[in-house]
This record gives sequence, structure tokens and C-alpha cells, in this order.
Amino acid sequence: MSRFSPRSDFSRTPNALAQALARRRASRLPLLDLTDSNPTRVGLPSPDVGLLSLPGAMGYAPEPAGLASAREALAAHLSRRGASLLPEHLVLSASTSEAYGWLFKLLCEPGDDVLVPAPCYPLFEHLARLEGVQTRPYRLPLAHGFGLDVAEVEATLGPRTRAVLVVNPGNPTGHYLHEGELAALADACARHGVALVVDEVFSDFAWDAEDGRVASVAGRALPALTFTLSGLSKVAGLPGLKLGWTHVGGPAQARDEALARLEWVADAYLSVGTPVQLALPSLLGHVAGFQGAVLERVRGNRQRLLSARPREARWDVVPAHGGWSAVLRIPREPGEEATCLALLDAGVLVQPGWFYDFAGGAFLVVSLLAPPGDFAAALAPLTRVLGAAG
Repeated sequence: MSRFSPRSDFSRTPNALAQALARRRASRLPLLDLTDSNPTRVGLPSPDVGLLSLPGAMGYAPEPAGLASAREALAAHLSRRGASLLPEHLVLSASTSEAYGWLFKLLCEPGDDVLVPAPCYPLFEHLARLEGVQTRPYRLPLAHGFGLDVAEVEATLGPRTRAVLVVNPGNPTGHYLHEGELAALADACARHGVALVVDEVFSDFAWDAEDGRVASVAGRALPALTFTLSGLSKVAGLPGLKLGWTHVGGPAQARDEALARLEWVADAYLSVGTPVQLALPSLLGHVAGFQGAVLERVRGNRQRLLSARPREARWDVVPAHGGWSAVLRIPREPGEEATCLALLDAGVLVQPGWFYDFAGGAFLVVSLLAPPGDFAAALAPLTRVLGAAG
């Protein structure tokens, strides 16, 4: 029998919730899905730009960092959010997931590690493992609203740590970096000689105003080598078009060396399609309308959720400021799995907190992207099941 790398040996045993969901779907029972975060499936606006009919769309001009015209359009778009960016400091990829793989190749040797936030979306461990890299979680304390604790980050650093990963705002916690946190973190990364990697795919989706919030790290004059990631998947609600970007910043010498090396990595893949790069100016023009629709949707659904909670309830909605999700803190008994299974029996699908590595209690995560009618319909069984818990 052929031998396979242990890096690809992920668990394929379905958990109890996955098995119950499969049985319900096989039985064709109705289901209100409060886990769906795919913007193409929930009735949000999308553009029709005729990608393959664009002049030059069928041509091939292999530029490792991305077509100059695409990077210029992207730099102009990002610069409108704050600090001025240069196109030559941007590298295009097919997705942020691919960009993480490139950064792990750039920064790490097999056996090195990167620090990742917890709780967080469960992706970094898989991407790092596929590159032969380890992950070391640093806790986002509930006492800080799942905000960053730089002392916790520094305490987690090890001798083989090569980067600290931050999600701004947290997914699914919805907490943004603040200016003091960013300054302290960048200083710590510089002192310890590690890179700072900031995932900003949800940074455009703030629900409210907040003093001292960091809207974007890209373009900041920071003392540490810094990589800021985002892409069309969330920014424009177009995950199928496969275009992400990385802005490289920090001290000039380290930044320029990183860009030169990333160009070699990108040249080995040349993964971004020509049509989507040529269409990028038009696609970026669609961003404002899409994001406005998303913010209207998530604000409305979050308010419906808050209004549905009985005043005496033993569960609550964790405070947050942005993103597409809501986190519910629930009684420890009967716990996350039992509550998810009871909700599934009632026709509502949610995610347990352990999926995101929550600690210090019991939590549920719901997507706020569901169509308002579906979301509202799910609230009666949700509040009934949660009211029976504890």
C-alpha cells in the first residue's frame, strides 16, 4: 500500500452533531440553518461583470505578484480606508488560505510554530500542519470581551515561534484590535524577532462606532515585519472568484526581502486567474452595495436575537462589534453538544463553541447572514430550547 504523509491524516470520524445532521437531512425534515456563512446562498447582491468577455480575459500574462492594473486598483481601494498603500507592496493569491500557506513557507522551517488566537475559526491549525508547521494557541480572555492580551501572547511565545497571527475583528468573537493593543503587540513582535500576520477579512463589517478601533493594519508604520490579509470572498461576497491579497509592511529592509521572496513563491504557483484580475476594478465597485446589504442584514438579525432573549434568561449574547456571527453564552449544563442536538431536533442548526476552541464556559455560535424571515423563524425554537437548559 502507498505511504502517505502524516500531515494529511486528519480525523474523518463524524461527531454526534454531524451524524444527527446527516440523519435529519436524509429524512428530509425541515431545517433552519444558522451556520451558513456563504454570502452566495443567502440572497445578498452580486455583480454580473461578464468575466470571460473582458478584453484580454483569455490571454496569459504571468506576473507573480499579480497584474499591475489589479494591484493598482486594489491599492487605491484600500487607501480609501485609511493609510496610503503602494501597489508594489501587495501580493495577490487565489485566497487568504493560499496566502497563509505561502507565509508559512516564507517564515518557517518544518517544526517551527506560529501563535494563533483562541477562540477562533478552526482553519489555522490545518493550514499550518499541511506545511509542517505547529500552532500554539494564545487565549483571548472573556474578561476582555475576547480582546487581545499582549502579556498572554508574549507568555505563549516559544523558541521556535516565527509569527503571531491576529484576526481583526475576531471570528466569531467580533472584537476589533485597539490602538494600544496593536502598538504593544507590534513592539513585542519586533523585540522577539517574529512576524505579525493580521487577517482582516471581516474588518469592513463593523456594526457600530468605537473609540480607538484599528480599522486596518495595512499601511501602518510598525516596527515588526507585518502581513495583512484579506480577499474578495468576504469583502465583496465573492468566494467563487478566488482572489485574495497580502499587504507587506514593516521596516523597509525586511519588507523588501519578504516581497522578493514571496514573488518567488508566487511564481511557483501563478494561481490567480487573469479574468478576475482584469475585472477587479469593476468588482471593487460592487463592494459598497454588498457591504451595505450585509450590514443591514447582520444588524437586523442581531437585534432580533437580542430582542428575543427573555429578561430572566440564563443565556446571553456576548458583546461584539463586527463580523457576521453572534456568540451565545449558555449554561454549562446540559452543555454545548446536548443543546445543539436539542436544537437540531427542533429544526435549528447552530455550532457548538468547542468548534472554535472556546474555553471557560459553554457557548454557541450562530451566523447572522440568514435571510431575516428564516432567522426570525428560528428564534422561537432557539429561545424555547435555551430556556429549558440549566
